[in-house]
Amino acid sequence: MRAERFISSRLDFRGRITVAATAVSFLVIILSLMVVDGFRREIRRGVSSLMGDVQLTASALSYYGEGEAITAADSLLSLLRSVRGVKSLSPAIYRSAVVNFDGNLQGVLVKGVPGLSDSSLCVGIPSSLAAKLKVGKGDFLPSYFIGDRVKVRRFRVADIYQDPIKTDDRYLVYASLEDMQRVNGWDSLKVSALEAVLSEKYSSPGWQRRKAEELSVLSSLAATASSDRYARLYDWLHLLDFNVIAILALMILVAGFNMVSGLLIMLFRSTGTIGTLKALGMGDRGVAGVFLRVASSVVLKGMAIGGGAALLFAAVQGTTHLIKLNPENYFVSFVPVDVNVLKILGACALAYFLIMLILLLPSLFISKVDPANTVRVR
Repeated sequence: MRAERFISSRLDFRGRITVAATAVSFLVIILSLMVVDGFRREIRRGVSSLMGDVQLTASALSYYGEGEAITAADSLLSLLRSVRGVKSLSPAIYRSAVVNFDGNLQGVLVKGVPGLSDSSLCVGIPSSLAAKLKVGKGDFLPSYFIGDRVKVRRFRVADIYQDPIKTDDRYLVYASLEDMQRVNGWDSLKVSALEAVLSEKYSSPGWQRRKAEELSVLSSLAATASSDRYARLYDWLHLLDFNVIAILALMILVAGFNMVSGLLIMLFRSTGTIGTLKALGMGDRGVAGVFLRVASSVVLKGMAIGGGAALLFAAVQGTTHLIKLNPENYFVSFVPVDVNVLKILGACALAYFLIMLILLLPSLFISKVDPANTVRVR
């Protein structure tokens, strides 16, 4: 083993193109993982900001529980918060409205949440609505709530937030929970929905549904998982996962066959060395081990270069959002990246293992080399 390591350290692999191709393959593999994980993080974060991971309402037939009140007693809230996997639980009130600014009318969905502002009648609006109505911070936004009779509230725009995700044509306007309770004529315990955010371990669609069932049984309320309400988003993420698997397989094949060609060239150039090692008593397996060590160092070098470039891209994109996207097609306005170290290391280890398996094929060439034909005595 020491002889193989010593000899392999003295061999020169003249294959910069092979190293570059391997680095590009690992760059694409790592980027694919980071971008898909970034999409998953941003979409889950956006959906959680809209309705939590699990939403409890009085009736499953009422979208967001709008117009139907449930009683958010402290005993019920404590019971639901004690469920394993529930990271936070908060009440909310939903009510459709029409806003008017300088004669421009727009339908919105107003969401009352606790602790929005210290002042009454303040709202936060999405940047897309602000751009459409040309509304700025501090402007007043008359809002009309239509029911048995029309109720008017003159909200002041206290915040303009970036739309978390583009899910439908409705604009979500945030108001204080107390203001919306007064609009509906409800007391301080009445709300439209209870929204639970789950910890990362329980964020998958399967766990969301199981937790929704558990919370529904405990509360006797209708529970909806965000993965069911926004099934199109999660189906799209599922499709991205298949794309990543395809990219992973393709890049491993590309890197593997590039390494095969590079190793074959090296073996052809080193037939004299192979013959000499055999003449000195080294077996086919030992000689193959020498050249596979050289190939392994090339793969690891390409992995390091590709990984370094991917992490550099992640640092730049994560801080500057340099590459933009159309949210109409991709649900977010920039290319998101998320560095999951364990997943990246696992993918790189799998790719390395498969590439080394592929490299066993050209090593069969070693058994065909006859020392009598390659070693010349001068």
